Amino acid sequence: MKYQVFALKWRPQTFDQIIGQEHIATVLKNSILRNRVAHAYLFAGPRGVGKTSTARILAKSLNCERGSTVEPCQRCTSCQEITQSRSFDVIEIDGASNRGIDEIRTLREGVKFSPILGHFKIYIIDEVHMLTTEAFNALLKTLEEPPPNVLFIFATTQADKVPATILSRCQRFDFARIATEQIVRQLRKIASQEKIDVNDEALFTIARQSTGSLRDAESILDQLISFTKANSQIKRGDIVSFLGCLEEETVFEITDKIIKGDVKAVLEMTDLLLKRGKNTKTILESLIEHFRNLIVAKVAAGSSLIDLSKEQIIRLVAQSKFFRIEDLFGAFNLLVDTQELSKRLNNSIIPLEISLLRLAIKNGNLPKADR
Repeated sequence: MKYQVFALKWRPQTFDQIIGQEHIATVLKNSILRNRVAHAYLFAGPRGVGKTSTARILAKSLNCERGSTVEPCQRCTSCQEITQSRSFDVIEIDGASNRGIDEIRTLREGVKFSPILGHFKIYIIDEVHMLTTEAFNALLKTLEEPPPNVLFIFATTQADKVPATILSRCQRFDFARIATEQIVRQLRKIASQEKIDVNDEALFTIARQSTGSLRDAESILDQLISFTKANSQIKRGDIVSFLGCLEEETVFEITDKIIKGDVKAVLEMTDLLLKRGKNTKTILESLIEHFRNLIVAKVAAGSSLIDLSKEQIIRLVAQSKFFRIEDLFGAFNLLVDTQELSKRLNNSIIPLEISLLRLAIKNGNLPKADR
C-alpha cells in the first residue's frame, strides 16, 4: 500500500473521532437528527484543529446513500468519493487561489444544477477570508437565497477578515486549540497502532511544540520516525535536535542564574546556546513562555494553566518565590519588547544579551528569599 502521512491517515472520518471540538460535533449531530441543517456554516479557528475534516464529515453525513445520518457508512460510493476528495457533489475550493469574482460567478452557475449522486450539493471554501471584496459581493445573493439542497461551508483562520454581510448569513462555529493532554492521547494511540517506540515525555514535548494543532503534532511525529535510527526509541532529545527548540531544563538554568544575579554565567549560557545553533527567536520565545508560567505559578500555583509535567510545575513554583510579582511582570514585558526590537535589527543577539543582563543585574540586588 502507498505510504500515507499520519495527518491524512489519521484524519477523523466520523463526528465521534473529532478531537477537541466535541461541542461543535454535538451541535452538528443534533442539527442532522432534528432536520435543522442550515444552508451556510462558518468554521473559524487556528490551523490544524479540524475545520476541513469536520466539513467533510458533515458532507458525508448529509450525502450518505443511507440518507442523512450522524454515522455515515463510509462504504457507499458517496462516502468514499467525499473521503477521497473526488465527489462531484462536494466541491472543495481553495479561497487563496480562487479568490476572484470570475471563480464566484462560476460557482453561482454551478449551484443551479442538482446534485448528481447525493442529496445535497455542498461547497466547502477553505480560507474564505482570502476572497476579494468583489467576490464576496457576488456571493451574497446566492448565500442569502440558495437553491434547495445547496449547502455552503466556509473555513477560515481569520474570521475578522470576513465581511459582516457574509457572517450574518452563516451559522458560526469557533474551533478551539486542542488541549495538550488530548493531543498526547491521540499521539499515544497513533504510536501504539503504528508500533512506534516513543516515550511519554517526547509525546508531551511534541504536543507543546504543536501549539494546539493536532495536524502539526501528527506531522512532527511522522517526521521524527525518519529522523531517528531504525528500531530506536524516540526521546525528548531527538525532538529538541529536530525542531531546534530549547530544553526546558536549559530555561530553568538560565532563570536560576538570573535569580542568583550571576551576570557572567547568564552571558556564557546565552553564548553557548547560540554556538549550538539556537537562534535568538527560539531563546526569546522559550523565555517569554517560562516567565508567563512563573507569573501563573506565582498567582495560581494549583491551577491547570501550565502545560508542564508535575515535577516541572513544582520546580516552577519554587522559582517563582524568588521574584516579586511586579518583577515577573517587568521581566515579561522586557522580553516581549526585546522580541519586537530583534525583528527590526540585523543583529538580534545584542538586544537578547542586554535584556538578560538587565534581568540578572536587577535581580542580583534583591535578597534571595521568598517575597
